[in-house]
Amino acid sequence: MQLYNTLSAEERAIMIDDAGKQRLTLSFYAYAKIQDPKKFRDDLFVAWNKLDALGRIYVATEGINAQMSIPEENLEAFRATLEVYDFMKGIRLNEAVEHDDHSFLKLTIKVRDKIVADGLNDETFDVTNIGVHLKAAAFNEILDDPNTIVVDFRNHYESEVGHFKGAITPDVETFRESLPIINEQLKDHKDDKNLVMYCTGGIRCEKASAYFKHQGFKNVYQLEGGIINYAKQLKEEGLESKFIGKNFVFDNRLGERITDDIISQCHQCGKPCDNHTNCENDGCHLLFIQCDECKSAMQNCCSSECMEVVNMPLVDQVRLRAGKQVGNKVFRKGKSDNLKFKHSGELTDTALAAAQKSADIRQKVKIKKVLLGKAEHYYVKAKVGQFTVENNELSAGDKILISGPTTGEQELVLEKLIVNGTETSSAKIGDKVTFEVPFRIRLSDKIYKIIS
Repeated sequence: MQLYNTLSAEERAIMIDDAGKQRLTLSFYAYAKIQDPKKFRDDLFVAWNKLDALGRIYVATEGINAQMSIPEENLEAFRATLEVYDFMKGIRLNEAVEHDDHSFLKLTIKVRDKIVADGLNDETFDVTNIGVHLKAAAFNEILDDPNTIVVDFRNHYESEVGHFKGAITPDVETFRESLPIINEQLKDHKDDKNLVMYCTGGIRCEKASAYFKHQGFKNVYQLEGGIINYAKQLKEEGLESKFIGKNFVFDNRLGERITDDIISQCHQCGKPCDNHTNCENDGCHLLFIQCDECKSAMQNCCSSECMEVVNMPLVDQVRLRAGKQVGNKVFRKGKSDNLKFKHSGELTDTALAAAQKSADIRQKVKIKKVLLGKAEHYYVKAKVGQFTVENNELSAGDKILISGPTTGEQELVLEKLIVNGTETSSAKIGDKVTFEVPFRIRLSDKIYKIIS
């Protein structure tokens, strides 16, 4: 019985493109008592793998927290796999504001101690005694009440690109840090203020509202379904958005636009920008905001030091990060002195610029291609790139695609190639191939053969 992924992210991306089927990005959560999380995890993997469902899911004895991508045609079959469990009958699926076929490229289901790392001892309070759920219209109404205090229970890198106007935005890196800070900050308003909270999809507020009621707050409210569901209701009901900017999301999109307002800056040059980047250096992976110009100039890196590293031979990069924990290449959410225009804590409600309209990200030109290998080196003066062939074969006359975070997607036709130091007409798996490339390539680049 298959309980793990058999395809790499690159292979999965090609399969998705070749299939040409629209996928939906969605999220959901449920608090429930699960006696055997390991069996629950395995059963879900088997059921979802058959439906080509992908995503990042956490299960624990307290419930499930899922962010996923599924083929639109499999939506009802997917719902049926949830209805098997009583605690997920009729569960709300938060559909993303902007869908992307590549939002997730693997199915990862992990058993955790908790579905959200909150640092709380749940035995000390009633986790089911939660705050009042508010839909978008009621949420807007209570925000207009001068007796309301609204709190963003997300982290600094999330609230910086978008938040509700007038919200308290704690300068924290984890959800657990925000709880005692808000408790201390609002301790004198437990009886006379409305404590209104929100997060991305509602799961953090579900536990936080119970915690603050236990701490003695009398009037506790939470945004039902979080920012994702709020944005959906805005469109359906024609409501005014009191959220400004972009909603950070934990998948390959790294954000979905709620309003056209850009309220943050490129962390490197200060230009209005709200696009996050994950530092290209595998030994860093710092998450930061980077404009297109800085992305090109800095080669997707957060600093000149990291840029030097990514231009080293791969063997030297591996040696430099030996013994370092880089979170299995998941972005690092901290801060850096190199980021001169980073803001957190008290944030502006004023737009710095308007986002340019872009084409529907679902509508992509599908290019049939097969992965050949990866970049190994670029000889600047000679304008020659070196690649290792890891899959399939390559021949003179082939049309190829070189793709990477900074390089983008560049097509060219091979006129001649050098294989293992000798000019020849073809290369096979294991060969080192060099040929002229009229643009700079990076070690993060992949090479594909276009087959149609």
